[in-house]
Amino acid sequence: MSFTSNQLRDFSTLFSRSEVNRWLKGDFDSIDIKLERYNLTEQNKGNSYLKFLRNTYRILEKNYPNEYVLKNEFLNKWLKKELGTNNSVIFNEFRIGKAIADLAMFNGVSKVFEIKTILDKEYRLSNQLQEYKKIFNEVYIIVPNLLLSKYSNYDTSVGIISFDSNSKKFGLIRKAGRINKIDSNTLMEVLHTKEYKEISKAYFGQLPEMNSFNQFEICKNLISKIPQKDLNNLFLTAMKRRNINNLFFNKLNSEFNQICLSLNFKKQERDNLINGLKTNTI
Repeated sequence: MSFTSNQLRDFSTLFSRSEVNRWLKGDFDSIDIKLERYNLTEQNKGNSYLKFLRNTYRILEKNYPNEYVLKNEFLNKWLKKELGTNNSVIFNEFRIGKAIADLAMFNGVSKVFEIKTILDKEYRLSNQLQEYKKIFNEVYIIVPNLLLSKYSNYDTSVGIISFDSNSKKFGLIRKAGRINKIDSNTLMEVLHTKEYKEISKAYFGQLPEMNSFNQFEICKNLISKIPQKDLNNLFLTAMKRRNINNLFFNKLNSEFNQICLSLNFKKQERDNLINGLKTNTI
């Protein structure tokens, strides 16, 4: 079958947080509309919404590798191997200052990943990378093979991971340079109140007298005095303690791994989603 760019773009909107929240409530109207719009109702009669979505994902993977597909495949085929220990955590859309990183991982080191598809513009990339370098040990960009020449000399301290849309494989083109300096001002914007207080207490042994009005400035001043190596380790520990559900690496229905990470689903919530999607199309 052949698909127009508008149809592929329309299909790609199905894999979004707002759509998944509707499905959890048993609302599949958006899927029904697409089935009718593209004369697919009869073809999918007796099939489940789950089967239709899995087929749609494969269509997007082959013809329209947008950010969702690239991120999902990267989770399934690369980060799963990189996780290492059980206390490693992965964040979807990690905010640093005015930038939002596509993925961030914390295990022995902190790594951040920015995805650039063939559909993306690069005008914001320079500022994004500069923000990421302020708190992460390693910064990577993930690009399709077609864009390697475009990004290979963009910033030589940034690692590059390529994606082959034909073989569906990722490859390490260049390892990221190690960054051992953390900008304490940027770090304070990332940390929650409980976290910056815990970091301050962990290093100095106790906290000075403070209240809700001055605790930020007091802890900011304390954290700025922590040696870089110690601060990096304390930052890693704080991120690993966050309540992030990383039990999403399911081989079965792996098309939904990224969206489950995005919504921070627990196992039961994921199971509820899949079971609901087993409903047959109208």
